[in-house]
Amino acid sequence: QVQLVESGGGLVQPGGSLTLTCAASGNIMTVRTMAWYRQAPGKQRELVADDTIGIRTKYADSVKGRFTISRDNDKNTATLQMNTLKPEDTGVYYCYFDLATPTFPMGVEYWGEGTLVTVSS
Repeated sequence: QVQLVESGGGLVQPGGSLTLTCAASGNIMTVRTMAWYRQAPGKQRELVADDTIGIRTKYADSVKGRFTISRDNDKNTATLQMNTLKPEDTGVYYCYFDLATPTFPMGVEYWGEGTLVTVSS
């Protein structure tokens, strides 16, 4: 069984920085996609950043130049570095992995449990 564990959320002032981490554990062969989504209060979940093997990294227009997604394939870990945070970045951030396991070699999707990011003075 695969588990995704997120860490790094919290309260930060506007203009500050936070780093989110998502680590996958279990019998994993390859993680094809590591991505971050967020859901603001009263809004739908939206893509923040996507890192898929062989494809250019994608960012939401609202975070380009401020957020950076990175991955450590040896540790099956994704990181989202968030700089110059704004109040509108507030929400629950979820990591998403599309990965291959011996049971599901074609891929299976997993979500983290979510971590709250609050940007407020």
